[in-house]
Amino acid sequence: MVPVSSIIMMIVNALLGIAIPVFLCCWAVKKHHAKLSTILIGAGVFVVFALVLESIVHRIVLKGPSGATIQGNTLYFALYGGLMAGLFEETGRFLAMKFLLRKEPAETRPGVAYGLGHGGVEMVLIFGLSMISTLTMALMVNLGQTDTLLSTVPAEAKDQMTETFEQLKTTGAGTYLLGLWERFSAITLQVALSILVWAAARNGGKWLWFVPAAILLHALVDGLAVILSKSAGMVTVELIVMALAIAVAALGWLVAKKAFPKAAAATE
Repeated sequence: MVPVSSIIMMIVNALLGIAIPVFLCCWAVKKHHAKLSTILIGAGVFVVFALVLESIVHRIVLKGPSGATIQGNTLYFALYGGLMAGLFEETGRFLAMKFLLRKEPAETRPGVAYGLGHGGVEMVLIFGLSMISTLTMALMVNLGQTDTLLSTVPAEAKDQMTETFEQLKTTGAGTYLLGLWERFSAITLQVALSILVWAAARNGGKWLWFVPAAILLHALVDGLAVILSKSAGMVTVELIVMALAIAVAALGWLVAKKAFPKAAAATE
């Protein structure tokens, strides 16, 4: 049986995984007059560059001659995964800001709005909706419907599905709480990176180096999380990831003040 406490936490995660991004986007639009179109562009670019284009590259590389080597070595996998995430997401972010947000004013608000769309849809799709799927599976396990679930998957996937059932039975509510915590760190990081790339796209020139900086920062956080997950506890990993996200957010705040001084002065 899947513990009741775990099921309750799955329900909380599913609700908050959808409600929090929606609330943040509504807050940005109504309270700070951000453009909904900018938020939607951020969401769309994440889907295209991270979920479609990056996934295509993963299928090619990880099923190719080097795939087994990369997946069999934690360091290689961390470097590969981190760099691919950084390269695709930050490139998509820069291109969208450069060509689709040209009419946005030279201030921090568009960068934040874009980041809420980018990080928000990531939270909804990767966390909220996937938690609904996990919750459905957990309820079916407790109702004794595992045979029904197994009948829907190919024969070669049945062992993996059975293993998933066992993991659901042994995963405590605290693990799901950590998943929610990780999403707060992720959306903080996405907004911070968006501000850095927005400064580069809007100002150009010497500010352009923030694009490769964003790629490397993104790769650092993602890659370090993979490496630490093999040697440190989950709480330690999430503490370090949150600390890095806050550090990047602080950098974004400092960059915004210098990149858009007139807008910053108007709000003081």
